[in-house]
Amino acid sequence: MALVRQPSLGTCCSATCSPACLAGCGPGGAGEGCTGLQSVIESISCPCAASASPQCRDRGQELIPLASAVVSGSQESPQWVSDCPWDRVRSRFWGICHRAGLCLTLPLLPCREGRHTGGRAVPEPRPDPAGDPPGRREPEPTSDIQDLRHARRHYTGQGGSGMRRPVAEGGWCWAAQHHGGSAGLRASAGALGCLLQPGCWITGSSWSPPTMLLQLFDFIAQCVRQFLAGISSPQHRLPLGFVFPFSCRQTQLDKAELISWSKGFSCSDVEGKDVVQLLQSAIKKQELHHVDVVALMNDTVGTMMTCSMRGEPCEVALIVGTGTNSCFMAEAQLVEMAEEISGQMCVNTEWGCFGDDGTLSDILTPYDQHVDQESSNPGEKRFEKLVGSLYLGEIVRHVLTALVAEKVLFTGRSVAILRTKDVLKTQQVLEIIDNEEGMAKARRVLEALGLQPSEQDCCRVQQICRAVVSRAAALCAAGLAAILSHMCQSRELERLAVNVGVDGELYRGYTRFGEILQSVTGLLAPECMATLLPSVDGTGQGAAVVTAVALRLAAQRREVDQLLAPLRLSRADLERVQALMRREMELGLGLESHANASVRMLPTYVRGTPDGTERGEFLALDLGGTNFRVLVVRVAQDGILMASEIYVIPTAVMQGTGEALFNHIIECIMDFQLKQDLMEQVLPLGFTFSFPCQQLGLDKAVLLSWTKGFSASGCVGQDVVQLLREAAQRKQHLGLKVVAVVNDTVGTMMSCGYDDPKCEIGLIVGTGTNACYMEEMRNVGTVEGEQGRMCINMEWGAFGDNGCLDDFFTDFDRLVDEKTINAGKQRFEKLISGMYLGEIVRHILLALVEKQLLFRGKPCPKLQTRDIFQTKFLSTIEIDGLALRQVRAILQDLELQASFEDSLLVQKVCQTVSLRAAQLCAAGLAAVVEKMRENRGLAQLAVTVGVDGTLYKMHPRFSQHLQQMLRDLAPNCTVTFLQSEDGSGKGAALVAAVACRGAEP
Repeated sequence: MALVRQPSLGTCCSATCSPACLAGCGPGGAGEGCTGLQSVIESISCPCAASASPQCRDRGQELIPLASAVVSGSQESPQWVSDCPWDRVRSRFWGICHRAGLCLTLPLLPCREGRHTGGRAVPEPRPDPAGDPPGRREPEPTSDIQDLRHARRHYTGQGGSGMRRPVAEGGWCWAAQHHGGSAGLRASAGALGCLLQPGCWITGSSWSPPTMLLQLFDFIAQCVRQFLAGISSPQHRLPLGFVFPFSCRQTQLDKAELISWSKGFSCSDVEGKDVVQLLQSAIKKQELHHVDVVALMNDTVGTMMTCSMRGEPCEVALIVGTGTNSCFMAEAQLVEMAEEISGQMCVNTEWGCFGDDGTLSDILTPYDQHVDQESSNPGEKRFEKLVGSLYLGEIVRHVLTALVAEKVLFTGRSVAILRTKDVLKTQQVLEIIDNEEGMAKARRVLEALGLQPSEQDCCRVQQICRAVVSRAAALCAAGLAAILSHMCQSRELERLAVNVGVDGELYRGYTRFGEILQSVTGLLAPECMATLLPSVDGTGQGAAVVTAVALRLAAQRREVDQLLAPLRLSRADLERVQALMRREMELGLGLESHANASVRMLPTYVRGTPDGTERGEFLALDLGGTNFRVLVVRVAQDGILMASEIYVIPTAVMQGTGEALFNHIIECIMDFQLKQDLMEQVLPLGFTFSFPCQQLGLDKAVLLSWTKGFSASGCVGQDVVQLLREAAQRKQHLGLKVVAVVNDTVGTMMSCGYDDPKCEIGLIVGTGTNACYMEEMRNVGTVEGEQGRMCINMEWGAFGDNGCLDDFFTDFDRLVDEKTINAGKQRFEKLISGMYLGEIVRHILLALVEKQLLFRGKPCPKLQTRDIFQTKFLSTIEIDGLALRQVRAILQDLELQASFEDSLLVQKVCQTVSLRAAQLCAAGLAAVVEKMRENRGLAQLAVTVGVDGTLYKMHPRFSQHLQQMLRDLAPNCTVTFLQSEDGSGKGAALVAAVACRGAEP
């Protein structure tokens, strides 16, 4: 890429400079003072692009601000960018603005379909055919208030095909806008209601500034009252949105503390206070009890929302007026100050403060320093003082003063007027740089100041004005490029296409400002394609849209919360579940009450946990689902070694005859032993059989019922060990020695007990759920003996089968239960385990669709399919920091066309269902540990829980929620969780090893 030396800034384009100017400072010979003029202008890095004529651009040079250099229009990667001051600004900006601004909880943009904005479709603005209402003619502009305008009825929005739900009664929505820097408020009524916008103050029939800024909020409230009186507003509840363009620390859409005033405001006793509450209190003083402030936003956010009403979402906004600011839609998990971590959030950068820490010290010029020192807030808002129109006239004045001292301008003339602050306004600067009439405007402005300029003076003043304004545009472009690059990177995109809403007098008043902004942004962020959208109505419509969106979201949240309320359990609910579990445990242990208990409390005849002295080789079988495992476990002094193989059990075998099922198991065992060269050995075998059984001995267990999709005939009521031995005989496999049959929960406890002697509880939370623990023998009424302890297999999945949990079952749970193969059974398991949570979510989503709260109420045939929403989707969707676009991708894989809102709602449903499951599991476990503590007469119990299961291990939040709730419900128990490594396999072998150890003489 060729670097071209910037032409002397005394060398003007013929399209914009007069013959006299060219004669004095043309390429052939610089006039007197040109060198000084060039050095002054180069010090503020004026881009030649700002003064380049269309003819220059047509020659193929895309002039880019690069200190005193420009580049050709090559598409190569710009190697010089690291030396470019604007790129330095861009690279520094993100780290500052990421933490400098406030976070606005605005999780979505207006609906696109029908330009729906929370209840009504918004038509394009159209003039009122009747003109201004009687008595409300627009006053002539005054010198003090250039933008003085009266209230006007712009248009009235009609409902239509886009209507889904009313925003409020009658569909009214209000927005009050306070504009710092211009003297007041403008009121108008639109499709979404009454908007108060920048422009003038309201006092009775005339508009004027308040006499005391200390009464600012009372004055605004008076304006609201007078405006409502003038339009005969309805008396039902009127929601109001408040545009407040000052730095605030915003924690909610309707809660914001003022950080600092700017733009000439200094109302006392407001900083650090909630401005929404101040306004609401002032409104109540006016007895406007039907007006509620529901949303506060920055003017930048209002601009973004206004520009979003054109059909495509606008995700970035930029204000370049009296002050300057920007906002953009960020991934919520990247905003450290925000509590929300899901979806997107509008971040108000407050980039006017960029550089207050000295970051821009090498960009600032002596003229900028003078302007800062003379301001009301020296050292603050440094970036804004380089860009905002409140300051550009002053920068130009200081540059002119310096050039006068260098005898470059106004030689021999009186220039005392240039020492007067604010004598030159930014509006005059913009008029001077007009391509067609700029020279004439420059002469008129300078003559009005008594400076008697020459033609050369006018030309040079025009160059200075262009330099200052063009630098402002380039600085804005650097900040915008930083934002766009961050958005592109955070969304993991190769290219980003985004709409940028722009407003402010600088952007509107100088055409080249937008051109420079566009071209420099494209240079500094070539991976981003930004489309600049001028704001049509300032921030007025956007303020109303934010208010409407807030109301729509609030209404939706109420409906969603009402639907999800039965799944949200209080502390009292969980304590009741804990008490019910404890009661059922006691019933299950009692000899006479055992038959009536829903928690079976089955003895396992496992009387001890591993002590480290176990040695030898053992076989293990693990049957607990569609996959069946065979293992050989070698227990030695230096640890445990295992080899295993997984075999699939076909559905036809699972639901066929018991003979076929156990024949298949023996065939798998023989295949494994053959591969491991174990056919000639007879090894003790531990059999993990993860179904409800009544155990009559360590190697004798009667199947009570099938679960997990099994329904093989001829097995229920039979000893499963005997069924296995009979199958071995049929297959003539005589080397089978079953010494123990255990539940997977017991196996998990034993497996973890090998590593931690304090492990006396086993917990499974996977496809199904169950728990076991070491109970005192004196409490086990179904087994003779008083000494020692025995592991009790609780079979707590059946908790509630007797109706004791009916109050906690929701309509969604009942729908799931009715479609299972064991309706009315394993009720607790159907609230917790991975086999059912996805189905619960699916039924909730169907209910939300029916209520038109999800997928825009459109029918979702795919969602009608049973088991289409698997529990693994819950785990994925709830991963911390998962962007909603990934949630949308998951839903799209299910042929569910989800919007941003839909994805957020699906995520919320998943979180609700999984949280309930974890809390119920904690309530059950709290009953167990509290019973163990009381059994042993301890003030504090320390115990370890061996835990296994895909839901516990794979779900991102389940274990955290479980452990937290357990601490709350059992504060006198210190519970450690130890994840099992192959509990069902290794645990079964260890049960066999402990049994063999006990059998040794």
